[in-house]
Amino acid sequence: MNDNKHIEMKFENLLQLFEQTQTEMRRQAARSVDIALVVRNWLFGWYIVEFENAGAERIDLYGKQLMKNLADKLTSRLGKGFSKRSLELYRLFFMNYKEITQTVSAQSLSLINHCIQDSLPIAPISFKPEELMKYFKLGWSHYVTLITIRNSEERRFYEIEAIENNWSVRELQRQLESSLYERLALSRDKRKIKELSEKGQVVGFAEDIIKNPYILEFLNLPEHPHYSKHELETAIIDKIEHFLLELGKGFLFEARQKRFTLDDDHFYVDLVFYNRLLRCYVLIDLKKDKLTHQDLGQMQMYVNYFDRFVKKDYENPTIGILLCHRKNDALVELTLPEKSNIRASEYQLYLPSKDELKKQLEDIQKDLTEEKKHDATS
Repeated sequence: MNDNKHIEMKFENLLQLFEQTQTEMRRQAARSVDIALVVRNWLFGWYIVEFENAGAERIDLYGKQLMKNLADKLTSRLGKGFSKRSLELYRLFFMNYKEITQTVSAQSLSLINHCIQDSLPIAPISFKPEELMKYFKLGWSHYVTLITIRNSEERRFYEIEAIENNWSVRELQRQLESSLYERLALSRDKRKIKELSEKGQVVGFAEDIIKNPYILEFLNLPEHPHYSKHELETAIIDKIEHFLLELGKGFLFEARQKRFTLDDDHFYVDLVFYNRLLRCYVLIDLKKDKLTHQDLGQMQMYVNYFDRFVKKDYENPTIGILLCHRKNDALVELTLPEKSNIRASEYQLYLPSKDELKKQLEDIQKDLTEEKKHDATS
């Protein structure tokens, strides 16, 4: 390579560095603007709540017309973004995140309260809104979705997951509609349900990656018995990005119909994944109909093969997941040993009934509360 060519390559690298930095800084700037909008809306909600709490005379004067009057005046002064619906969202946003006021300095808190409640001029406020930016990590559209969730533990779970997984608003809505929180909670030991709202989905053991059921509505397959196992597998591969999101954290796709041979007999694993958090292979076998004990035995053989001939010494034991349309828990329990690394989960081709899943979760939480009461009195 001549010197001129080498210099041109270095110059091109320099140009690319400028381009990459420009793109990243624009992204950061856009994100900063979005977070600033979130802080602004939280403050607006705070002002409304403080005004409402200021005294009975204001209720008598404005009553139910407060939001409408406020919307009309703000729109005439500041322009768009202050409809009655928007102001109600700001108020609800603050009410769901009002604990943040505990982190605001007492002096700033007092000044804002006095300005709103005692009609002091706005000039004395020394509070800096940018101090609040560190408490919000998502865009306003994300929070509009989150504040529709009434249960604070469930809301906190989705907020943590959206931040950690960089979910788009559409993906957040999809996970909410597919009842991710309830499905994960119902797949866990009932004493670990609280952990979901405190830490999100923590992946440390095989059972941490299991959901029951898995929701595959994005495949757009009809809910009837006429599609084949091959069609199910092909649909998953065609929507592999969506399927990886449904599987959860840390999954990497490795192979479809992975073949291995024993004594001239060929065997095929439907889908092979690797989970980088658990540092192990995850084998998935698809069953269009109900699960049988033969299916469980076959998966046990697949797992044994990978553990003995594929995985490295530094990797953890292979996990097998049988994804079936119907399963019998008693059959699974009788067929597999207690500490087996094989799991059976159902899949659905439509969004589940959130009310039904919530009812199951509420029953479990009720039982747990009763157990705690019993332990405290015994």
